[in-house]
Amino acid sequence: MGDVAVGARSGHDGEEHRGRPAESAVPAADSAVTSGSDSGAAEDDGVTGEHTTAEDQGPGGTARTPKKPRSFWKELPILIGIALVLALLIKTFLVQAFSIPSDSMQNTLQVGDRVLVDKLTPWFGSEPERGEVVVFHDPGNWLRGEPTPDPNALQTFLSWIGLMPSVEEKDLIKRVIGVGGDTVECNGTGPLKVNGKALNEPYVFPGNTPCSNDDQGGQFKVKVPQGYIWVMGDHRQNSRDSRYNQGEKYHGMVPVKEVVGRAIVKAWPIDRWGTLPVPDTFDQSGLNP
Repeated sequence: MGDVAVGARSGHDGEEHRGRPAESAVPAADSAVTSGSDSGAAEDDGVTGEHTTAEDQGPGGTARTPKKPRSFWKELPILIGIALVLALLIKTFLVQAFSIPSDSMQNTLQVGDRVLVDKLTPWFGSEPERGEVVVFHDPGNWLRGEPTPDPNALQTFLSWIGLMPSVEEKDLIKRVIGVGGDTVECNGTGPLKVNGKALNEPYVFPGNTPCSNDDQGGQFKVKVPQGYIWVMGDHRQNSRDSRYNQGEKYHGMVPVKEVVGRAIVKAWPIDRWGTLPVPDTFDQSGLNP
């Protein structure tokens, strides 16, 4: 149609308009589409399919040079930094790995097992419950005489950010037997009783008795104060737990505030992967005082 319009224009009209700019034949709305180009340029762009938008132009209508992608090696330190920050946050507020250093929780846990400890729920007021396996800070000289780990600098750093199990030498792991208000007692070789209810304990190490027949703490009857827990190892005859620390600061009790969190998963080695649920014996009726 453009050719028809030109052919219909008379020579007289050409002389009449000579000397002043010709009006554009393109509607005003099209000028925005062409980003300020004249009508001829707009027709050329429409033919070649090479429209230039305002976003692709620099000052004065010149084409803007595309930004060069950032080098991978320049981005790598940033990515590593973000990963370290996330790992530290996860370790601090969500979950942390711990390594099992002794036989006191056999056969539930073996030496060298790695467990993941839930640190999130205590932030919302959750407290330890009977039957849970928990990690807690040494409440006072429980670990005296134990060898002190000597990690190298790399192990210490990776442990600090949570990428390796904790090498903190002042943490212990035991099973919660009694909570605030409970009466826990052991006579002879057992069974262990909580509030007068005998516990069936299939998790106790094979060949061990639920109670230890000795005068060092294996025979006891205690009332757990509010805000404390009473803990025992599953390897009853090889665990220095609440029973054998009754002469210490808290009389064998562990303050709830010293509990790091509940061990929820055996994460390593792979062939020992599994959860750490609360045994059914702690769900029996009448157990609450």
